[in-house]
Amino acid sequence: MHIMEGFLPWQWCLLWWLVAIPFLIMGVIELRKLMKQDREYLPLLGVCGAFIFILSALKLPSVTGSCSHPTGTGLSVMCFRVYITALIGGIVLLFQALLLAHGGLSTMGANMVSMAIGGPIAGYGVYKLLKDTSVNIFVTTFLVAAVADLVTYVITSFELAVAYPAATGGIAASFTAFFAIFAITQVPLSIVEGIVLALVFKYILQLKPDLVEKLGVFSKEQIDRALGTAPEKSAQKV
Repeated sequence: MHIMEGFLPWQWCLLWWLVAIPFLIMGVIELRKLMKQDREYLPLLGVCGAFIFILSALKLPSVTGSCSHPTGTGLSVMCFRVYITALIGGIVLLFQALLLAHGGLSTMGANMVSMAIGGPIAGYGVYKLLKDTSVNIFVTTFLVAAVADLVTYVITSFELAVAYPAATGGIAASFTAFFAIFAITQVPLSIVEGIVLALVFKYILQLKPDLVEKLGVFSKEQIDRALGTAPEKSAQKV
């Protein structure tokens, strides 16, 4: 996903930056609101940021000019929604570009659109779809993380395809070729990421269920049911 410095033509770098900037601005606004509301959310915010940084730093060589890795955005988008996740992802990508040579500054807009915006939006869509259903919340977390990861690479494939359309078949052929290569590593990685983040979320629920409930991620009833701490219903009298 980390498209390297100088790999995209400047016109595409500019376009993706223009798409990303409004999400960064909204992320700052939403984060300030959240901090004014309750600074107790800071540790969880830090955990979400740490997972995005660590998981997305575990890169594997993949498509020329890019790489394959987990993204870690599923947990953040469930807890703090899209805009704050976009801001966290942007900060992570900036540090990775400056300190780890992962991606670049000119291509950071494109990398944000795929990892910090597009993937989280898809994951949030899955979360909203399953949130108020009978689906176990750990299964929901798994699916959110896995979908956010996979969609990140769908978008990256599109970004590469529009910048470098194939001589025969154009953008569609180029997209198919890029995503086919990404899929070899990314499908198993997304499954592993989903499992890992589901286990992390279970630990968070065991440690701070009240904080998750306060954020409105899941209701107390859903949390109690998932942890097996729901009070037993009294037997009906015959």
